Amino acid sequence: MWDRMLAGLVRRLLKTGDLTLRLPNGEVVHAGDGTEPSVTVALHDPTLPRKLILNPELAMGEAYMDERLTVENDDIRGFLTLIVRNFSAGNLPATQKIARAARIAKRKWDQWIPLKAAKANAEHHYDISTPFYYLFLDEDKQYTCSYFKDPSFTLEEAQAAKKAHIAGKLLLKPGMRVLDIGSGWGGLAITLAKDYGVQVVGVTLSNEQRKAATERAEAAGVADLVEFRLQDYRDVTEQFDRIVSVGMLEHVGEPQYPRYFKQIEQNLKEDGVALIHFIGRTGPPGNLSPWFQKYIFPGGYTPALSEVLRVVEKTTLEQADIEVWRTHYDRTLYEWLIRFEARLDEVREMGYDERFIRMWRYYLIASELSLSDMPHVLFHLQLHKHQGTVPITRDYLYVDGAPEPHSSFPDGFVPKK
Repeated sequence: MWDRMLAGLVRRLLKTGDLTLRLPNGEVVHAGDGTEPSVTVALHDPTLPRKLILNPELAMGEAYMDERLTVENDDIRGFLTLIVRNFSAGNLPATQKIARAARIAKRKWDQWIPLKAAKANAEHHYDISTPFYYLFLDEDKQYTCSYFKDPSFTLEEAQAAKKAHIAGKLLLKPGMRVLDIGSGWGGLAITLAKDYGVQVVGVTLSNEQRKAATERAEAAGVADLVEFRLQDYRDVTEQFDRIVSVGMLEHVGEPQYPRYFKQIEQNLKEDGVALIHFIGRTGPPGNLSPWFQKYIFPGGYTPALSEVLRVVEKTTLEQADIEVWRTHYDRTLYEWLIRFEARLDEVREMGYDERFIRMWRYYLIASELSLSDMPHVLFHLQLHKHQGTVPITRDYLYVDGAPEPHSSFPDGFVPKK
């Protein structure tokens, strides 16, 4: 029964692309219009059709990790592209639309993140192993969207451009005190201290990240300018000239947005500037995939801009500028994937098994596609308390002239399978 139901569901869902699906009962299903991508998928577990019908996003990711779902030539990129594009086109049956609406309604509960839960969520992802992340990140260990001002940039150049762009928006002056909320492995804080002469306090809930960041600050000769604390942002009491938060809002949880922005309001001086760099939605509010919630980012969420601004409006913070980065993050994720795949032997030597490798591959590709084929972008929300604090045009950011419009990918670029 479940095999038959899944066959019908697949035929209704897939309107574009070309899928050959081999069901556990031996039946072969063809769906799509014969266009690219063309993929062949086999299900090896008789319980999988039922799971895919009841919770497809979770079941599909788990089945790939466990090899209960295999793709010919391991073309998981092609398969996910097929699914994402048909999902984005709205080709969902009524049952799946109802299930998705229920997950959206439930997400406030999932994203209630008190301090204990916040620490556990951070440890789940960021305390895996610092050397593991170093295998695929750039030289400065930036685990957030890079800025491809020029499509020919390497990942290192694009990450340096990201930090410079952020520094420009912060309008830094030597001697200023900066709060870095969610300071990662310390690259941004170290750069701001070393290149702009500011004092930085970085807060993180990952002990692995704090330890590595502290060692890096000492090696860079800026230990006297940078302090990394194992501290929740809600416990910071001082005021700062500047506040920066890069890739942190996605982990805060929507119910905590009032506290998050109230905290920024309290920690920011009257003549201060804050820059919030985060993945968001160009469409209405939604929910994070249950697979991502379980395996990658517990409590994570990429908000609609409306969800953020309605909270900011209730503080004394004002929007000085809102910038939207398109295609920069999918290019970043692609670059991470290429580096990850090139160093799989080292991943295995670290003790990670094939299931972990498939999980990470699935995560990187699915994340890339969510930014290239779904309504996700990178937002830069610049905030101040008084209209005269930030220049009224962006000219100060482009002293050599504004960059020409372009995709972050080189012309004619096609991702490798």
